[in-house]
Amino acid sequence: MQCITGDYDYDMIHLPGQSPDLDANVLRVVRAVHETGSITAAAAALGYSQPAVSQQLKRLEHRLGLAVVERVGRGVRLTEAGFVLARHAVTVATALDAAAGEIAELQGLRAGLVRLVAFPSASATLVPSLLARMTAQHSQISITYLEAEPPEAVAAVRENRADLAITFSYPGDRVDPHRESAQGLRVATLRRDEMMLVLPVGHSLGAGVAHIDLGDLADENWVAGCPRCRGHLLDLCDRRGFAPRISYETDNVAAVFGLVEAGIGVALLPALAIESVGRRAGVAIRATTGRDHRTLHAVTVAGAERVPALAAALRAIAAIAQVG
Repeated sequence: MQCITGDYDYDMIHLPGQSPDLDANVLRVVRAVHETGSITAAAAALGYSQPAVSQQLKRLEHRLGLAVVERVGRGVRLTEAGFVLARHAVTVATALDAAAGEIAELQGLRAGLVRLVAFPSASATLVPSLLARMTAQHSQISITYLEAEPPEAVAAVRENRADLAITFSYPGDRVDPHRESAQGLRVATLRRDEMMLVLPVGHSLGAGVAHIDLGDLADENWVAGCPRCRGHLLDLCDRRGFAPRISYETDNVAAVFGLVEAGIGVALLPALAIESVGRRAGVAIRATTGRDHRTLHAVTVAGAERVPALAAALRAIAAIAQVG
């Protein structure tokens, strides 16, 4: 069998009965090739030369007796064997990070990096509190932050582009990213986030009551949010026996408040989203009679709590969520 790696060909040699000699570094190389689609780009991402990466792949294929990459046009792609290695690369990297972290703990070190990703309304609430707490208690730990909705955030953790994702899920959500896409990951519940009705001040249903049944708003115009939030609203209203008349859609919570305040419609928002922009004088906030809510989660790879920097971040976000 002949395999093309880099700019040269060679004959594959297979030694029957031998177990492949794998190391973490070559798994990182395979993963980088998978993510970048070329040996040159993988080398740049890892800080290696292109010949060095090609040589590592050549030696790996020699040991396995199997092709790991194959040419496709001007790039390369992984073979079936390559995909097997790439799939296990994240687990191996996490285990090594955990081992290094535990050794660092024994040496009295507290440095580390946590790559954080969270949904938009957490950006103005949970995330600043987390960063402030980590700076005060673990100033040697560096944190990077990226904003993304839960499906993308869960995928970032699975693909080793993030270490910790703060996400949310709705009860009964048919496309909940914490089900199939999060299998094998660690999903910890942080707390409930109550869903609140947002009405114009002076609305007849909001006068003197603390809770409102969604069914009583069947004839209203609605302002809907992100696709998953909109789907949750449709599901709740369907349970109440009506289809909401959604006239406006926006992910901007401040814009939702502006539309409601102007009497354009009513909305259903999570308490955390309301907290992210603050209450306004022209709107009334009421709970639903069904105590509708969503759940906040912290998502990491399995075993992440053994990495000191990540363990510190998990403790911090759990404490912040409890206060909220």
